[in-house]
Order: sequence, then structure tokens, then C-alpha cells
Amino acid sequence: MQKKIVLRIFYVVIFFFILISIFYFNFKKEKKIISSEIVEEEIVEEENYTSSNILKNVKYTAQDINGNQLMIEAKEGEIDFSDKNVIYLTYVKALITLNNSENILITSKFGKYNINNYDTIFSKNVIINYQDNKITGEYLDFSLERNSLIASRNIIYTNDKNILKADVITMDIKTKDIKVQMYEDKKKINIKSN
Repeated sequence: MQKKIVLRIFYVVIFFFILISIFYFNFKKEKKIISSEIVEEEIVEEENYTSSNILKNVKYTAQDINGNQLMIEAKEGEIDFSDKNVIYLTYVKALITLNNSENILITSKFGKYNINNYDTIFSKNVIINYQDNKITGEYLDFSLERNSLIASRNIIYTNDKNILKADVITMDIKTKDIKVQMYEDKKKINIKSN
């Protein structure tokens, strides 16, 4: 009879040991889950904090050593956190005032402006107006440092005499020389005379 009682006590002790082990390990796992949720909440708060880099009604002006000026206005600007010198713009209007020539007006839906070297990329619905000329396209790379405008993607160049369709138009800001190109040598530039 004593053997049966000892065996039952042994089974009860093992049962409680297993039960306590299960509760212990489950509690430890729940604790890990709770602490990882806290970390995730902190990350979300940081993301909310970092999204406050949006500026309304921004305006930037720059001037090169030759006296040429660039003024950019946008309804909205967002600072790039990976590169604090880059600002992404929305609904952009730029005025390039050249010291020996007429002004160049540029509008686009989006822009990317570098505050160090003043290089600006305009994209979506780009319109360039200067003198009696108008260039429309989807992409424009402007640089005061290089003294160039490079417009590409669905380019249409119009003036009083001609309508021209091409892939790329490059303009030297100093000389106003324009180079018109196609991406492929076999394709021809389409020109209509008025």
C-alpha cells in the first residue's frame, strides 16, 4: 500500500512540475511578445515624427558666379532624410534670370532640388518657356554648374515657325545653343513648319 501512495505522490509532483514549467515558458513567451510590441510602437512614433519634414509654400533662390539667378517656388517641399541637401517639391515653378538674355520660366508637377549645387530635376508635365519658344516634356535636368538644360521624354518644341518632336533637347544656358536628338540613330526627328 505504501508503494501506491509514494507512486501517487510522485505522479502528483511530476504533474505539478510539468504544469509549472508550461506556465513559466508561456509567460516568458508572452513577455517577449509584449516587449517586441513596445519596440514596434516606438518605431511607429519615430516614423510619425520623421514625416513632419513637409514644408508649405517653399521658395529658394540661388546665384552663380556669373550673376545668373535661379528662383524656385513650390506649393510643398519635403526634405530627404537620407540626404538633407535634397528637397522633393510638388507643383513647381522656377524662374531662371540670365544676365545677358531673356528669362526662362519652368513649371512642373514634381521637382528635386539640391540646395548645395542648385541642380534641379523637374518631372511630370514639364513646360519650359523662353523668348517665343515653348518646350514640353516629362523630364528636365537643370544645372547652373553645367550651364545646361536637358529635357527628355515626349519632347515637343514649338515656336512661331516650327513644331518639333524629339526624344532629347539639350540647351546651353550661356550660348542658347540647342541640340536635338533621338535615342536611336534610325529614328528621325519630326518637324512641322507653320
